[in-house]
Amino acid sequence: MELAQLKGVLEGLLFASGDEGISMAQIKKVLSVNGETAEILLEELKYDYEHGQRGLSILEQKGVYYLTTKSEHALYFEKMQETNSSSKLSQAALETLAIIAYQQPITRVEIEDIRGVKSDGPIQTLVSRFLIEECGRKETSGRPILFQTTKEFLTFFGLTSLDELPPLPDENFQEAVQDADLFFNDMEEPSA
Repeated sequence: MELAQLKGVLEGLLFASGDEGISMAQIKKVLSVNGETAEILLEELKYDYEHGQRGLSILEQKGVYYLTTKSEHALYFEKMQETNSSSKLSQAALETLAIIAYQQPITRVEIEDIRGVKSDGPIQTLVSRFLIEECGRKETSGRPILFQTTKEFLTFFGLTSLDELPPLPDENFQEAVQDADLFFNDMEEPSA
């Protein structure tokens, strides 16, 4: 099969892999190519997305590749979200999301300690919107569930990595969480 055809197949694999993404090992195995060829295919596909008038890009996270929307188009995705009034997150959900984004992985109890109130509802809302996910269990008594943000979280807020989150001030974490809430609110509010 020619490289152009393999590149088309790879694009389909990235699309079909959805939220799971696809690893380099899977790409090599499915396409029956060596590592160098797989890397060339990925780089060419990335180049196509970055240099064309395309709405998609390839995101690599922890050795797994995903097909995602371009961060520079985030404003349009926000506008789309605004058309659905139920897409707005409550203040409690925003607080919880900010805590998870900065403290991940984190348990429900740890979130509640920071917020000072129960957080079952906001956590369920964030899970149902695919902004957070379970990422294992903490090695303590009761083995509570750990939560972390998802690829959808990054896409929703127009980020390519968690490194792009605004830095937290060192002095007061509660104040910092409120500042982060303002960031997330700004991302959700329609811009004037």
